[in-house]
Amino acid sequence: MGILNVTPDSFSDGDMYCTKESAVKHVLELIDQGADIIDIGGESTRPGSDPITVEDELLRVIPVLKELVPLIDVPISVDTMKPQVAEAALSVGASIINDIRGLTDPSMLALAASSDVPVVIMYMHGTPKTLGTDLMEGSVLRPIKRFLDDRITAALDAGMKEKNIILDPGVGFGTTPDQNMEIIKNCSFFSERYPILIGASRKRFLSVKFPGMERDEASAEAARISVKSGADIVRVHNVAITKKMF
Repeated sequence: MGILNVTPDSFSDGDMYCTKESAVKHVLELIDQGADIIDIGGESTRPGSDPITVEDELLRVIPVLKELVPLIDVPISVDTMKPQVAEAALSVGASIINDIRGLTDPSMLALAASSDVPVVIMYMHGTPKTLGTDLMEGSVLRPIKRFLDDRITAALDAGMKEKNIILDPGVGFGTTPDQNMEIIKNCSFFSERYPILIGASRKRFLSVKFPGMERDEASAEAARISVKSGADIVRVHNVAITKKMF
């Protein structure tokens, strides 16, 4: 899954792809490098980030989607916490919802159930604003799995189809470097039935756990470990370097 951030304040590539022209060019490059899915986000969720309005997020995401959909034949995922943005994105051709709030918003849950599209259900400890200060304690495997199991039940009860569920244990979302490594080394722990997505790319813990490695190389190594431990999808900024790991 190749990442496109159409945001001015993302932690690693803010303001690089905020025009339609630069966004489209980057997506075509990601696909040429081997991306199987494109994930578009219009709101930064870096630690300490502030929320933006629905209107601002729509203005960032929808024009780029309208430009991309006729040009590419790989699925497009919309990375958003807002059901209004997810619904608008689906209406213009996105085909996956990536929800970092794990369908805890009842409106997003209802949309996920009614849309019959794949949905990434992610775990997050706290909020983007508190990610750098409010951290989990101890082993994180069981608490994350309990959350994901609960959201699976809620999704199925709401009418989602099992085939549309993808799970993301939330690397870097309120977790320490050691806990992040615990997650990526134990991906299969979180599910025996549903695909697991891991998004460790360019996150701060990589400089701690892979000292001396360039950040995209460290990201690719984290992706390799994740796949070896059971991940089915890796969400990355640099597709080319990641593909070389496999």
